[in-house]
Amino acid sequence: MSKYVYSFGPGASDGSAAMRNLLGGKGANLAEMASIGLPVPPGFTITTEVCTAFYDNDRAYPEGLREQVDAALAKIEAEVGRRFGDKHNPLLVSVRSGARVSMPGMMDTVLNLGLNDVTVQGLAEGAGDARFAWDSYRRFIQMYGSVVLGVAHHRFEEIIENVKLDEGATEDTQLSAQDWHRVVEAYKDVVQAETGHPFPQDPHDQLWGAVGAVFGSWMNQRAITYRRLHEIPADWGTAVNVQAMVFGNMGEDCATGVCFTRDPSTGVNEFYGEYLPNAQGEDVVAGIRTPRPLSKSYAKPGEISLEEAMPQAYAELVRVRETLERHYRDMQDIEFTIQRQKLYMLQTRNGKRTAPASVRIAVEMAESGLIDQREAVTRVNPQSLDQLLHPTLDPKAKKTLLARGLPASPGAASGIVVFSADEAEMRAQKGEAVILVRIETSPEDIHGMQAARGILTTRGGMTSHAAVVARGMGRPCVAGAGGIHVDYGAKTLAAGGVVVRAGDTITLDGATGEIFTGFVPMIEPQLSGDFAKLMGWADAVRRLRVRANAETPLDAETARKFGAEGIGLSRTEHMFFDPERIGAVRQMIMAHDEAGRRAALAKLLPYQRQDFVALFRIMAGLPVTIRLLDPPLHEFLPHGEAELEEVAAALGMGVEAMRQRAAELSEANPMLGHRGCRLGISFPEIYEMQARAIFEAALEVETETGKAPVPEIMIPLVGMKRELDITRGQVERVASAVFDEAGRVLDYSIGTMIELPRAALTADTIAQSADFFSFGTNDLTQTVFGLSRDDAGKFLPKYVESGILPKDPFVSLDIEGVGGMIRIAAERGRGTKGGLKLGICGEHGGDPASIAFCEEIGLDYVSCSPYRVPVARLAAQAAIGAGGDRTA
Repeated sequence: MSKYVYSFGPGASDGSAAMRNLLGGKGANLAEMASIGLPVPPGFTITTEVCTAFYDNDRAYPEGLREQVDAALAKIEAEVGRRFGDKHNPLLVSVRSGARVSMPGMMDTVLNLGLNDVTVQGLAEGAGDARFAWDSYRRFIQMYGSVVLGVAHHRFEEIIENVKLDEGATEDTQLSAQDWHRVVEAYKDVVQAETGHPFPQDPHDQLWGAVGAVFGSWMNQRAITYRRLHEIPADWGTAVNVQAMVFGNMGEDCATGVCFTRDPSTGVNEFYGEYLPNAQGEDVVAGIRTPRPLSKSYAKPGEISLEEAMPQAYAELVRVRETLERHYRDMQDIEFTIQRQKLYMLQTRNGKRTAPASVRIAVEMAESGLIDQREAVTRVNPQSLDQLLHPTLDPKAKKTLLARGLPASPGAASGIVVFSADEAEMRAQKGEAVILVRIETSPEDIHGMQAARGILTTRGGMTSHAAVVARGMGRPCVAGAGGIHVDYGAKTLAAGGVVVRAGDTITLDGATGEIFTGFVPMIEPQLSGDFAKLMGWADAVRRLRVRANAETPLDAETARKFGAEGIGLSRTEHMFFDPERIGAVRQMIMAHDEAGRRAALAKLLPYQRQDFVALFRIMAGLPVTIRLLDPPLHEFLPHGEAELEEVAAALGMGVEAMRQRAAELSEANPMLGHRGCRLGISFPEIYEMQARAIFEAALEVETETGKAPVPEIMIPLVGMKRELDITRGQVERVASAVFDEAGRVLDYSIGTMIELPRAALTADTIAQSADFFSFGTNDLTQTVFGLSRDDAGKFLPKYVESGILPKDPFVSLDIEGVGGMIRIAAERGRGTKGGLKLGICGEHGGDPASIAFCEEIGLDYVSCSPYRVPVARLAAQAAIGAGGDRTA
C-alpha cells in the first residue's frame, strides 16, 4: 500500500527537508526542524499525491488513507498525553495547507479543531482558564464555519463587534469567558441558519471536513490567481499538515509571532519580527491587532518587546534563529508560539524578501562563507531586479505629508485612490495608475494588488498579508497606517483633517512608510555596492552576452549604465517619428516617382547619420545592430481629418491627393503586408539612404575616436534567400561607394531577422547570404501562432486562465512551438555556416525563462529593453545550472 501519511515530532520524523515535493514546504520543514532537535509540536503530513488523487477521482480519497491518518493521530495522542475527542483531556489540532512553494494566505487553515460543547469544558478544566477555552472554541467555529461550511466571515465578525459594544470593550482580549460563551452560542445559531445543520460536534467529522476544505482550497480563485502570477503548476497540489495545537492565547505569559532571521525589506543582518501576547497566529498575519516588535532595538516608546516581556523565551528564539539560518543557509521566515513561557516552532521557510534585501543577503552570505558566489547568484530571482531598476521619490521635491505607516515593501508609486480590488483591476486595465487602499487586505484582494501600482492599509504589521504579498509582487506598500480613517461607504480616507476622495492622487513611499497627497516627482535609481558585486559574479560565469534594444541616446546611455554589451536592435523607424523629420518622411511617401522619393530621403540623410553617430559614440566600440526600415509606410501618414489637412498644407499638397495616397497604401493586414525587406525591394532608395547614413556615421566616429565601430546591418522580414541577396547587394554597393569617397574602409556585417516560419525552415539556405541571425520573437510568435499581437490581448488571458497556454506567449517564449522554430533555424543555419552569430531581440530577450532556452540551444546573445538588462545579465547565468532556491 502506498504511504500517504508522514509523521513528525520530537526525535523522530518520517520526512525531511529534501521531500518538499511530496510533503510540501511546510511539512518537509516541520519534519526537518523536529529532526534537528527544535521544539516542534508533533503532527503528520498528508502528501501532495493525495491532493492529485483527490482531484483525479472526483474528490475521493485513495484507499487506505483513513487508516493511515488514524494511526498517525494515535502517535500524536501518545506524544502529548491527550486523546482526540476526550471530554476530560482533549487533543486539539491545527489543519494547515502546505504547497511545495510558499503561497502565503492563499489556501485555508483551521485551528483548535476537536472542540465541541463537551471538550470545551475539558479544555477549560485542564488549563484552569474558562476564558481561554471559550475563546478557542469561538475561534474554531469562526474558522471552520468560514473555511469548511462556507458561512460568510462578516457574519461572525458582526456578532463579536455587537458583544464588544454591549460590554464597552475595544479589544477582543477584554471579553470574559461568559462573553465568549455568548459569542459561541450566537455563532452556532448562525451556522444553523446559514447551512440548515447544527455545527458538527464529532471531532473526526470535523477533521475530515477540514482536510477536504484544505485540499479544496488548492482550486479556490485566489490560489489559482496566485499560481498564475507566480507560474506555479496546478498539478503540484498541496499537502495537508495536522499538528497538535499549542496555545498563545492562554494568558499574558503566552504569545504568538512571525519573525525573519534578517530584515526582509532591507536585508540587514538583524533579527526582525513581531509578536502578539495572548493571541493565536491568525491574529498576527490577518492584521486584526497591531503587533509588537521582537527586540528592544525595534521598539518605539511605550512598546514592550518580546525581549523585555519574555526574556527567556526570546533568548531561546534567538538560538533557534541562528540554528535555522546555519542549517538552511538562507534567510528564514519563522512562525512560533509561546505557551506559558515555553517556545514552540510552527513553521520555517525561506523568507520572501524584496529585491534589495535579496541582493544584500546573497552577497553577505557569500562573503561570510555560508554560501559560495555561484550559489549567491542563483539566490536572486532575476525578475525581482525590476524592483531595483525603477524610480524613487526625488528627495528635493516638495511633498505634502498626509500620514505615516509601516514601510512594508519598498519602492515609490503615485496613483489615484481606489477602495476595492475589482475597481483597481478595472481601472488598471484602462491604463490608469491606481493605489489600492484597504483597511486590511485579504487573499481575495490578490487581483487588485497585482493591478495596483501601490498598496496602502490602515491595519496590520510588517508580516501582515498585505506586506508579505506586496513584497513578493514587488509592489510598494505602506501598512498599518493607523492615523488614516477609511470610509468604504463614502469612498474617502482621512488623516489630520485632510480628506482624500476616490479618484484623488496620492503617493506612497514604501521605503519610509510615508503617504503624500498628490503626485511626487521621482528620480532614477543608482546601482552600486552589493548589486554591482552580484552582477560581477553573474557576469563571470555566464556565456550569453547581453545587449539592449535602443535607438535613442537616452536608451543607449541607460543600457550602458545597466551593463549592456552593445545594441542588439535599433529600430530605425522610431527615429522617423521625430517632429523635425516626419515631414520629410511623409514627403517621401507621397512622392509619385523615384526622383521625388530620393529628394525627400536626401533631407532625412543628415538626421539618420547623426542618429547613428550618437549610438556609435555611446556604445564605444561595442556591437550595434541596426534594423533597416520595417513597418509599412502607411504608419507614417496622418489618420484624422484635421491632421490630414495640416500635413497636406505643410507639404504643399491637396488634401484629396493625400487621402488618395493613404488609400493606396492601406492594407487589410499590414503586419503581413508591404513591410520589411519587401519595402527595400520595392523602394531600394530607402535602404540605400539608411546604409549610407550608417557607414558615414561609422567613419565619422572612427575619425573622432580612433576606434572604428562595427555596424551590424539587419534586413527585416526575410522569408527567402533571394530577398536577402537583393537587399544585401544594395547595402554592399552603398558601402563600396562610401568607402571610395572616404578613401578608407571599415568592417561591417549583414544579417537578417528570423521572424517568419519560412525563414526558420529554410535557414540553411538563407545562412549562405547572412553573417548573423537575430530572432525577432515578437513577429515570430505572431506568425507561428497566427495571432495578431495587437489584438490577442482580448482573449489570451482567458487562454492562460483556462490552462490552454501556460503563459502569454508574447511575454514568455512558447518553447514548444516558437522555440521549436528557433531551434530548427539555429541548427540549420549553423549547419551551413558554423560560425553564424545568433541572437534574440524580441521582448523575450528580457524574460528569464526565455533566456534559459536561449542558453540551452547555444545562442550568442540576447537583447532586451534597457531596464531589463540587469535581469538578463542575472538570468543569463543559466550556464551554471538551475540550482538554488530563488526566493526573492
